[in-house]
Amino acid sequence: MNTLIQNAVIIPMTSDTHFHLTGDVGITDKIISHVGKTPEEFIPDTIIDGRGFIVMPGLVNTHNHLSMTLLRSYADDMDLFSWLQDKIWPVEAKLSTEDIYWGSMLGAAEQIRGGITSFADMYFHQEQTIKAITQAGIRGNICATFMGDKKASEERLDVTYKLHQDFNGSADGRISIDMAPHAIYTCTADTLKITADLAQELGCRIHTHISESVKEQKDCMEAHGMTPLAYLESLGCLEVPLYAAHGVYLTDEDITMAKRNNVHVVHNPTSNLKLGNGFAPVEKFIAAGLAPALGTDGASSNNNLNMFEEMHIASLIHKGLHGDPMMLKAHEILQMATINGAKALGLDTITGSLAPGKEADLMMIDTMKPHLQPLNDPISAVVYGAQASDVDTLFCQGKMVMQKRALLTLDEEDILKNAARVSERLTKNQ
Repeated sequence: MNTLIQNAVIIPMTSDTHFHLTGDVGITDKIISHVGKTPEEFIPDTIIDGRGFIVMPGLVNTHNHLSMTLLRSYADDMDLFSWLQDKIWPVEAKLSTEDIYWGSMLGAAEQIRGGITSFADMYFHQEQTIKAITQAGIRGNICATFMGDKKASEERLDVTYKLHQDFNGSADGRISIDMAPHAIYTCTADTLKITADLAQELGCRIHTHISESVKEQKDCMEAHGMTPLAYLESLGCLEVPLYAAHGVYLTDEDITMAKRNNVHVVHNPTSNLKLGNGFAPVEKFIAAGLAPALGTDGASSNNNLNMFEEMHIASLIHKGLHGDPMMLKAHEILQMATINGAKALGLDTITGSLAPGKEADLMMIDTMKPHLQPLNDPISAVVYGAQASDVDTLFCQGKMVMQKRALLTLDEEDILKNAARVSERLTKNQ
């Protein structure tokens, strides 16, 4: 099956420069066959008129708790630890497998509508999220979450082995299973060691929270005499590929350590601002040669899964904070939301940019909108002006999952009804 998108403005993300072109994108089955000029021998079965559209890679949401869509607007205007201890953890104790399924379906629908083709999830009842994502037709690095002490972690080992055996590489390769020790303040040293050993044994990546708040940083220094990242290094957690959310309080020494160990830091600007946790030193990450990624965090601390909003906020806050309009240029932000996220998830040979041989994960942004015209600079338009609602059509592995704003793989009406039902039960009397 050959699909041809003709005469579009293309942002391929194959270069770290401010590069775009006008031309075609050819797709053969699930693989990109060409970008730019269409070869004479390429005979399309389907032709899509790309005039008036930007074609670019699908976005990569590198840190999420997908089923927290059920807790959207439930606990706001609170500091991180009060938010967790007083509101979030008590509700999460009530979560059932059905709840996780419908929360995941709701999150999948939202992500598709916002141009997200790949994401990383850290939550519970992972098999239900995998079921939802398999139906939705997008990619997920689904993480087996570890919390608590050695006994609690050992009790999860058989479940985790089975999760990896049953689902890693499933859904035509769209599902990857990673390990997720929640954080240094919710996991004992034994649990962190167990998770690192398991990740190494299974060839997985580690997904965790790091240096998110002043309290986390201060408590770790007092308890262990070192920063959270140094503590993870001392326990062997940096011996496997690791992507770490937040990094707000990473020190200069931490950043050097992250570079040395190929740690990928995930910037979550909305969540960090909303919980009053501050500003990650993203400009230092880039200067040190790291490839920071971008994520929404969960919909209870954000309150949406809108990567266009994350790009826009990330592009502005650092300019304002440092009084430097040259800081974090539009193409650097777009890298964070695409190819850098793919690198963090170990997917950069498959997705994250538009190039022949890569899988066709791409979106078409409708630029024929007052807020996007005239289209003087397509990359600036995406980062500073575009909205999630401008995503018209989305492909993952060459298959349309949304066309002309209509979801093709999910029943949105049914999802909304069931998500409202389970959310009401969860939050009632809380």
